[in-house]
Amino acid sequence: MAKAKRIYVCNSCGSTYSKWMGQCEGCGEWNSLTEEASENSPTGLGKTANAKGNLIELSALKGEDEDLPRMKSSISEFDRVTGGGLVPGSAILIGGDPGIGKSTILLQAMSKLADNNIKTVYISGEESVAQVRMRAKRLGLADSDVSLGSETNLRDILATLSKGDCPNVVVIDSIQTMYADTIESSPGTVSQVRTSAQELIRFAKKRNVCVLLVGHVTKDGQIAGPRVLEHMVDTVLYFEGDRGHQFRILRAVKNRFGGTDEIGVFEMGELGLSEVLNPSALFLGDRDEGVVGSAVFAGMEGSRPMLVEVQALVAQSSLATPRRAVVGWDSSRLAMIIAVLDARCGLGLGAFDIYLNVAGGLKISEPAADLAVAAALISSLSGDAIAEKTVIFGEIALSGEIRPVGQAEARLKESEKLGFTQAFIPSKMKFKNKKIKTAELDQLIKLVDIIAPNLGD
Repeated sequence: MAKAKRIYVCNSCGSTYSKWMGQCEGCGEWNSLTEEASENSPTGLGKTANAKGNLIELSALKGEDEDLPRMKSSISEFDRVTGGGLVPGSAILIGGDPGIGKSTILLQAMSKLADNNIKTVYISGEESVAQVRMRAKRLGLADSDVSLGSETNLRDILATLSKGDCPNVVVIDSIQTMYADTIESSPGTVSQVRTSAQELIRFAKKRNVCVLLVGHVTKDGQIAGPRVLEHMVDTVLYFEGDRGHQFRILRAVKNRFGGTDEIGVFEMGELGLSEVLNPSALFLGDRDEGVVGSAVFAGMEGSRPMLVEVQALVAQSSLATPRRAVVGWDSSRLAMIIAVLDARCGLGLGAFDIYLNVAGGLKISEPAADLAVAAALISSLSGDAIAEKTVIFGEIALSGEIRPVGQAEARLKESEKLGFTQAFIPSKMKFKNKKIKTAELDQLIKLVDIIAPNLGD
């Protein structure tokens, strides 16, 4: 018997090599190659027994198809992120850190769907049926009509799901534990994850079943396994959160049937995850007015306006290279804001230790937070607190210009709802809200003059 050939596969992009190397030539990642047994793939289409392929039926673009109704879980935050409910025949990938609550939210969603007379199946490759039942009992879901299974063999799982009436929704927890017996490699390897996901997606499309795949993440926060896994599925959701906070954020980074960057906010409690219908009020609930280095940012998460507190601390540095610590924001973006404040406003922040934190464990990515971060830095440096009931948003250019951002009306409306009376916003913005007093700024130096007029003295 011929010895199985060994190959090296990149965990990031799936490129294969005959020998190990430190850096993948395909994606540039370091130390991402793992050794696997090569798959028995056909040598070419022309050398197969059936040289001719089967003809496929082509259809016109114009036509009428029956609209498939979305399956709503009655968890409004979960339905918001998925685009209004689960679409039949779709594949959804849910990633997140260990213990963040992926299995919990899916078990709660399956229970709600089962209560709505939707046939659901929960397959766990990490826990036994008794362990899943234990969690369901703790969450108060023991009476739900959810079918449970504990298996990792992909062939057995597909045979079980295909027998009789197919379920409407299937959960696979997790995709890294599944294995196909036709591949000579361990579960969790690139080949196994790719093949298992491909077969499950094919099953979902063929039988019109919604399949939810749970995926573990690496230390960098990316889903473990080949990057192509995110391209194969219809929707990619990430479960974010800090173990030090009770809040959990379910974020859509890809959705073929809805908007991206939509978020759902949950609160972890004794009875599992409960949805937070007004996240802005909750994030600002414990905030004290008149605190130095604190600014309220009116941001947008998908289609939802959200107010969060940005905290900054500027302190004298005893190090040759001042310290920079950032939580919840891009550190490169912070370095740019510091450089603009130094070069255009003459504040000299480069010699100070700077700490920046977004309260509540939320991660902000939009450039509209530039102005709020700059305001928090100016306030901390000068010792002057920002005026009470003030929200701030706007993008800062390298020239010190403050540029307009989108959806100003929604940001101001949400601020008004929470009792804010003043806003620092970019100039030349179009909005109709006249109930909030606005200070329209075109240059960053004007923000310094408003918050700390004596800073230059």
